Amino acid sequence: MAMDIDRRNFVVGGTALAGIALASNALAAGETEACFAEVRQGKLRGERRNGVDIYRAIPYAGSVSGANRFREAPPPPKWAGVRDATQLGAPAMQPRGGTFGIREPAPSEDCLFLNIWTPSGGGRGKPVMVYSHGGGFTSGSGGAAGQDGANLARENDVVVVATNHRLGLLGFLYLDEIAGRDYAGSGNRGVQDIAFALRWISRNVAAFGGDPRNVTIFGESGGGAKTSCLYAMPQAAAYFHKASIESGPGVRMMTKDAAAETTRQLLATLGIAPRDWRKLLNVPASRLLEMQTALGRSAGGPAPAADDPRQGVGRGGGGFAPVVDGHILPHHPFDPVAPTMSRDKPLIVGGNQDEQMFFAVERRDADAWKLSGEGLKQRLRERFGDRADAIEAAYRSERPEATPTDLYFAVFSDAFSGVGSNVIAERKLRQGGAPVFRYLFAYQRGGRAMPGVDAEMGAAHALDIPVKFNNVAGRLAGSRAERIAAGANMSRLWASFARTGKPSAPGVPEWPAYDLSRRPVMVIDSTCHVEDDPRPAERKVWGQLS
Repeated sequence: MAMDIDRRNFVVGGTALAGIALASNALAAGETEACFAEVRQGKLRGERRNGVDIYRAIPYAGSVSGANRFREAPPPPKWAGVRDATQLGAPAMQPRGGTFGIREPAPSEDCLFLNIWTPSGGGRGKPVMVYSHGGGFTSGSGGAAGQDGANLARENDVVVVATNHRLGLLGFLYLDEIAGRDYAGSGNRGVQDIAFALRWISRNVAAFGGDPRNVTIFGESGGGAKTSCLYAMPQAAAYFHKASIESGPGVRMMTKDAAAETTRQLLATLGIAPRDWRKLLNVPASRLLEMQTALGRSAGGPAPAADDPRQGVGRGGGGFAPVVDGHILPHHPFDPVAPTMSRDKPLIVGGNQDEQMFFAVERRDADAWKLSGEGLKQRLRERFGDRADAIEAAYRSERPEATPTDLYFAVFSDAFSGVGSNVIAERKLRQGGAPVFRYLFAYQRGGRAMPGVDAEMGAAHALDIPVKFNNVAGRLAGSRAERIAAGANMSRLWASFARTGKPSAPGVPEWPAYDLSRRPVMVIDSTCHVEDDPRPAERKVWGQLS
């Protein structure tokens, strides 16, 4: 039976396809027993379930509330005795409805926790896969059910880690120009937190069987943009060795000028003079969250991509996103070139074929599936201005049988992730260092797209999350039987990349590294295949835009 997808089935901003969280096979009921590990701070008691040892809410840094608000996170606390690590920790402060963890606490300023999944039975030297959740830069958590790491860890003998980190105003408010040295880097606390988590992992992951010399960072949507930043951050450089940027190509981030303007707007709204900025330390976090939401509305809210899609998804609602401050983030992640510090680190980059379907459902835009030719032209002009006609012509030349709706979803999906992914792949390739692998996730979820629409859901934004974590036995990835093969393919490709730096899986064709001659792209589905330079006219039109 077709399964309707509405706002309950999607997490706003790309965190995960939630279904109903309890449907996740990764969290299916089973016998549990205690397991134990010891890290530098003390001893931990976790939960052993179905062949996986799970440790939740491990503090990787200290408190960032009170006097530490907007400051660099302090070292993690130590504890006496055995710390319980069986329940999720608090996610970052965020608007309601952005997290989907089972029995997850309410959001809190003090949110610097991580979760670890490792195969039971011991062993050493396992690859480590560190995930940054989606939700733009304003929502999400490392405890969401769709990205539970148990299946990925068990089936591939890897250690999976997911972090919570500061978000929104509390994670990215730029105070460098008014607050002094102690607040240098304030516009990047959210991604700096992840760098500190990577440092913690490097020092402690051996206690969970992981190899600190073989760490892969990966993330979807906002998590892909965070991964883009980490790929260019000196504080993270020593602690990871490979990366995957998924549906979140962060080519450029916020400039200092744009971030400073957001800070001025915030202070003016609160009636605080710049010289009195310290009053921000006493404003309740709930009030700051209200201000974040209000500023997001006044700025038009989060955009699916920058106005120029070649810049990737590097801006957040109301201007809260990583800032190129010359300090924590010395330069744009992939502009004008790929970061030198990661020259020798292999990279995967790509996105989903039908990204825009997610956003149409989120916005209850049933008209997107009923477009006339003039309706398509109007949407293209509103977004792309005088470039619209050239874009439409290129897409029509490659898709002569496509309907206006087909073209709309193709153009806007590429604008979200495809164009920026191509920029990253080309600039990484031109370094002449480690290889870059380009992909397109094409698995179609199926089921009715939304009420009032006589069409099925395709490879929408965020559908790849339960698939790559192989959490597909329930309904997180729909109900088609083919989801089982798709989950096996993608999870094995990502785990093999983490192990060796070259993605491969049984029954999947060889995935060639990207080059400017063939431009090979792995199309990920229940049956995978490689396409050389798919739809070249579409690729070229984006590069020709002025």
